[in-house]
Amino acid sequence: MNSIFIGGADADGTGQPDVAQNLLLKIANRHGLIAGATGTGKTVTLQNMAQGFSDAGVPVFCADVKGDLSGICMPGSESHKLHEKFLERANKIGLGAYDYSAAPTVFWDVFGENGHPIRTTISEMGPLLLSRLMDLTEAQEGVLNIAFEYADDNGLLLLDLKDLRKLLIHMSDKEVRDELSKEYGNVASASLGAVQRNLLVMEREGADFFFGEPALELSDMMRTNTDGRGIVNVLDATRLINSPKLYSTFLLWLLSELFEQLPEVGDPEKPRLVFFFDEAHLLFDDAPAALMQKIEQVVRLIRSKGVGVYFVTQNPRDLPESVLAQLGNRLQHALRAYTPAERKGVRAAAQSFRENENFDTEEVITQLGVGEALVSTLDAKGAPSIVQWTVIRPPASRLGPATDSERKDIQNASPVAGKYEKVIDRESAYEVLEAREVKAAKEAEELAKKEAKAQAELEKKKKKTTTRRRSSRRMSSLEKAGNQAARTASREIVRYVLRGIMGTFKR
Repeated sequence: MNSIFIGGADADGTGQPDVAQNLLLKIANRHGLIAGATGTGKTVTLQNMAQGFSDAGVPVFCADVKGDLSGICMPGSESHKLHEKFLERANKIGLGAYDYSAAPTVFWDVFGENGHPIRTTISEMGPLLLSRLMDLTEAQEGVLNIAFEYADDNGLLLLDLKDLRKLLIHMSDKEVRDELSKEYGNVASASLGAVQRNLLVMEREGADFFFGEPALELSDMMRTNTDGRGIVNVLDATRLINSPKLYSTFLLWLLSELFEQLPEVGDPEKPRLVFFFDEAHLLFDDAPAALMQKIEQVVRLIRSKGVGVYFVTQNPRDLPESVLAQLGNRLQHALRAYTPAERKGVRAAAQSFRENENFDTEEVITQLGVGEALVSTLDAKGAPSIVQWTVIRPPASRLGPATDSERKDIQNASPVAGKYEKVIDRESAYEVLEAREVKAAKEAEELAKKEAKAQAELEKKKKKTTTRRRSSRRMSSLEKAGNQAARTASREIVRYVLRGIMGTFKR
């Protein structure tokens, strides 16, 4: 198997869409785009391609935004209301034998409700993506960078949100903040407070479920079944999509981890993993320049790691030109053109294809029926094919969601069942800083007792002084010694407290 069957096109002018439109596996890592207005068939196309890659032995990751993609874990049924239409379409496009089958599936869920929990650590996420997640300004991002640098220099593990929260509280102490400003740069109290407030907002959106251990091992998403088919990893995003920045940042983090951890493989015979990014426009909405550079870098270079990225969105205009230029395989479902802006978008989409002299691409985009698309894929030499008006193949797996009991059965039989369900909370920044504060408080208490004892002895010695000395206007040597002792004890208290709080800071 060296290609995936997408559908049939009337490429030879016979009036029958029976000319196979295929996606070559060897160029499938050159990325792609699935676009189209709501209700035009994007989800079915995504489902078909995901199962096609799975049948070819390629693991797949995709986000299920509406909940209907979960049906990929179950075979289609002859009792389905669209069965006859599916058979008719299969015959029409020359599919041949049309059998129902399911894809081997593993369900994931950031919240752990409809799939295995999926987590990462604060350190692995890094300050850049966290800043995006918390919508920080440049100055606030600078403070967050200092926090990460300080944690690294002092061996403070940042695993979950309580670690980061404790570190920020620690940094808010004036003495600590002054020391940090001297060593790392200015730490403004206002910026630090803003980071803390945004952290609270992020927690309320559910980010606390996402951070912690055990962290996801990418190898668990790059499995094949015992029969050689690739595992389809379905992220349940029905709740996650309500927090758009968390959704997009999570997917970008996953792409970044793949990019950083996977070795270079060049152009393999088939991808090592195919990644479908649904609601892709959320990734680019209000993205700062630094983040855009990272996105462009990942998309441009991850191909050589054997990973294909397919963006799914309503309109190609949702993606920046620098990213669109990297997408060689394109499937365009129908677009609406009611307003001048929409007509401009249709024109831009049409111009992105290699022209077919048999029809007007711009006009056809607005006339496509449900389950039809304009398709252009890369050939064996990497050149885009002439765009074809294509009838998309019917799905082999269930069209519609899996039931709760079916999902539960799939989850219980999963190869990673029980691995990520139980949270691990090992010693990290929170515990270390908490221990330091307790130790500093204890030492301060002991020094306070010493000072009280010294003061009591001073008072005792004062009572033994002679009347002559008490009447003297000058301070006696005894009083001077006593005051000096009190001042020395006070300085020792301050010194011990600061040492306890600052940890490894040298005095």
